[in-house]
Amino acid sequence: MLVSRGARHMAIAVCAALVLASAACGRDAPPPDTADPAGTPARLYGTDGNMINTFGDEFKDQAGMLAGMKGTTPLAPLSADFKARIKALRPELTDYTYAGETYDAIVISALAAQQAGSIEPAEIANQINSVTTGGTECETVPACLALARDGADLQYRGVSLKRGGFTDAGEPSTASYATLHFGSADRLDDSKTEYVGAGDESTTTTKKPPKTSTAPGKIDPLKIGGLLPETGDLALAYPPMEAAAALAIQELNAAGGVFEQDVVWVPGDDGTNPDVAKQTVAKQIEAKVSVIIGAGASSISRAVLPAVVKAGVVLFSPCNTDAGLSTIDDKGLYFRTAPSDILQGRALADVILRDGPRKIAIVARNDSYGTGLQGNVKSELEQAGFPTDMIELLTYEPPTPAAPDIDFTTGANQIKTAGPDGVLVIGFGESAQIIKALAKAGVEIHH
Repeated sequence: MLVSRGARHMAIAVCAALVLASAACGRDAPPPDTADPAGTPARLYGTDGNMINTFGDEFKDQAGMLAGMKGTTPLAPLSADFKARIKALRPELTDYTYAGETYDAIVISALAAQQAGSIEPAEIANQINSVTTGGTECETVPACLALARDGADLQYRGVSLKRGGFTDAGEPSTASYATLHFGSADRLDDSKTEYVGAGDESTTTTKKPPKTSTAPGKIDPLKIGGLLPETGDLALAYPPMEAAAALAIQELNAAGGVFEQDVVWVPGDDGTNPDVAKQTVAKQIEAKVSVIIGAGASSISRAVLPAVVKAGVVLFSPCNTDAGLSTIDDKGLYFRTAPSDILQGRALADVILRDGPRKIAIVARNDSYGTGLQGNVKSELEQAGFPTDMIELLTYEPPTPAAPDIDFTTGANQIKTAGPDGVLVIGFGESAQIIKALAKAGVEIHH
């Protein structure tokens, strides 16, 4: 999921994207008997966890190491207006990864509360899917809040949620992916970014929520709590999410807030660590928040979800992509604006196949995000005709506060011996240690 330091199952179809179709529907891989990988430079591929500008900062002592690395991330084309508004708040911002998804998660939560006429989490949860589908389409906070205050049926279309609304499972029925490229300065080259749409609008929910009061009595202010990676493995990806959260709260309150009161934001750190996250969740529950925005990593959401469900609070992540979260037992309280990694697996497979590699090594964090996406990419490659015996799978244990460094020497030597001409690294900021270990082992990197 995001860059570090350190899907509820969605029915999927390829929508007007030949590039995804080629990966999912049988594009042939080059025949393995013509391969001679020995001595061939290996292309680097990444995912949403490391395809971000701040990842380049990990290579200040090896400038240009990432040049030519390419990968995918859930990302809708962001309007110049949205970028200007968020930069006005945070001028130093260099990335927008999951900014749109964070903004939308908070706005949808506020609209659902207004629509429900309540700050009770269960009643808000009943309205979340419905404010994204059917009714009058609206794109701005003032327009959508006005409809919600009037008790009108509305269909929110915001920054990341553009086409289909949410599914019954509480996640986007459609998504946009970007293919990103690192340039020679270890920064993303925006001129090479490509966008493709994926998903199936027909999976958008048609269920109607319970009727609510349009004229509620005195209600306490809506409190929304954060569970975002201020520290830990995903800290490098925190700035865009924090900035988007601040912008959403500012714009909601400038438009009159919810129940004619300011929405209250209660910040909180997930630490990219289950123990830190559980402590933060306990504090947010004690603070009586109705909705918790987070966690950053899918594995952290899995770790805290039992406590969140027990407390009857909504957990709404802007960046969880683990496909298994689509069917997790959440009592209807878990939502996300990020798409399932089933979609990203297809996008990544296509990016790899375009380069015509003969052998691929896929290195992944040993957690629900890493191994889940690793399996999805492998499956998509095989469906496209890539030989199974030409796909090398390796995993590593994610770093911990007690052991922040990863010893990938054995894995790097294994890759050196195998001689792949493509290496996909699925991880967070610690991916830098994997790439440096490959270079130290003598794996020649294609630039």
